[in-house]
Amino acid sequence: MGVLSAVAVAEIKARGSIRDTDVLRLRRNYDDDGRISAEEAETILALNDACPVQDPAWADCFVETITDYVVEQAEPRGYVTAENARWLIARVSRDGRVETKTELELILNVLEKARWAPQSFARFALDQVKKAVMDGSGPLRSGKTSKPGLVTEADVDLIRRMLGAFGGDGNLAITRPEAEVLFDIDEATARADNHPSWPDLFIKAIASAAMGASGCAAPPRAVALACDARLRRRDLSYDNVLSGVVAGKASWFARYHEQSEEERSIACLTQQKIEIVTHEPIAPAEADWLASRMARGDTLTLNQRVLLTYLKAESLTLHPSLRALVEAASLAA
Repeated sequence: MGVLSAVAVAEIKARGSIRDTDVLRLRRNYDDDGRISAEEAETILALNDACPVQDPAWADCFVETITDYVVEQAEPRGYVTAENARWLIARVSRDGRVETKTELELILNVLEKARWAPQSFARFALDQVKKAVMDGSGPLRSGKTSKPGLVTEADVDLIRRMLGAFGGDGNLAITRPEAEVLFDIDEATARADNHPSWPDLFIKAIASAAMGASGCAAPPRAVALACDARLRRRDLSYDNVLSGVVAGKASWFARYHEQSEEERSIACLTQQKIEIVTHEPIAPAEADWLASRMARGDTLTLNQRVLLTYLKAESLTLHPSLRALVEAASLAA
């Protein structure tokens, strides 16, 4: 018996609304059957599209059932391939933009539930936050008065959640596509009154990319990106960093260390396994790219300058390209 056998699909579409009673019937079958077929997944997605009026119970049911299909039913189980990611993106977005909070939560839930997902899927999720920040539209700004070009606390929390989900329980440094989104947001909001948690996340994330590009072993992302209440805007002024006021607070760099030969081999094998399973290569944030990305504008943003100052103050082992940028930034200060 299929999970939709007790639901009047045609009737629901005709009236354009999904009621809590419909969800209850679907859930009963879902609990009994435990499986979602490809056809049923398509029908559930079509119901979501066809019904602008949705009772509260629908959102959780929709996210749960489609996540279960993508992650647990579609092969390979427990993972998301590039093909399956493209299918889901096509079904929940229009011109690369997710329209509703429920669909965005679905994307994030799939990212979190899958052991590994393709890099492009994580980039798509991050792009939704970027679009909300840049033009003030989309589900993240629905019903809110936030001005375009501003990073809110909710944006930071969501980005941290997305970065952590893609990294999983491994020690994967921030990748180039992820860093590209963060740089775009940082540069677009450099003069804005962003939430104080944004510099903390941006600096730690790009530090992860820089340390990984310099041959260091990265800690798990949950550790590398953990919010530190001490790193707030009042502490992160460039003058304070230079005078050493916050130099002692950069101890989180101690979580990085030069990779041993064994760690390097394990990291390479893990990346290869992810690429084989997801059918998509991972693009690391290489040192030359990072250096050119930060140096491409006329001036560094405050957050970029603070990051480089931290890197210099900690006397870390850096790739020559990054070391040259650090030295150039200190001379220009």
